[in-house]
Amino acid sequence: FAPEKVNQQIGTVTGLAWTSMGGATLTIEASRVHTLNRGFKLSGQLGDVMQESAGIAYSFISSNLDKYKADPEFFDKAFVHLHVPDGATPKDGPSAGVTMATALLSLARDEAIKTPLAMTGELSLTGLVLPVGGIREKVIAAKRIGIKELILPEDNRKDYQELPDYLQEGMTVHFAKHFDEVARLTFNVRTKSLALKTYLAQKAAAEGISTQH
Repeated sequence: FAPEKVNQQIGTVTGLAWTSMGGATLTIEASRVHTLNRGFKLSGQLGDVMQESAGIAYSFISSNLDKYKADPEFFDKAFVHLHVPDGATPKDGPSAGVTMATALLSLARDEAIKTPLAMTGELSLTGLVLPVGGIREKVIAAKRIGIKELILPEDNRKDYQELPDYLQEGMTVHFAKHFDEVARLTFNVRTKSLALKTYLAQKAAAEGISTQH
């Protein structure tokens, strides 16, 4: 295997995958091919579930561009190609949904993600970040290439907390329930709904009321 490394460019985001051989990092690349018409193409030997995840990511981001401070008409005039390198290796599963959405948002904002981090999580059509398997293997894969910051689904918090100390050591892990939180962590985008949620949580804490998370 070639040595794995973090690639930080516009439209490029590092995901975490779980394979039969253990955890692996997965680079997701989004590129605008031309501006003649709207279109979306996938490559990288992706299985059916992964193709569906890509379609969900594309639909979600293209319908929320304004919310995430990107040109709301970007995809109207863009033929976009989403590629997952190492094309000879078959890939499947829903856990790259959040990573694909982040790569598409990076392309639309014309901005690379602000810190070298990796992420995993299934994305729903309404932007929910859903739990995935193989958290232990994925954390090991991140540590192997020197990534010290991760975004994981909130519903995988317990899985992460049960990992031995030596795997958690030196890691900064953010747990996301919704893509709003992913956008804030990767591009510092603060949406109205997230700002309101934060304000209400702080207000409740100040009043001594415990809020439900």
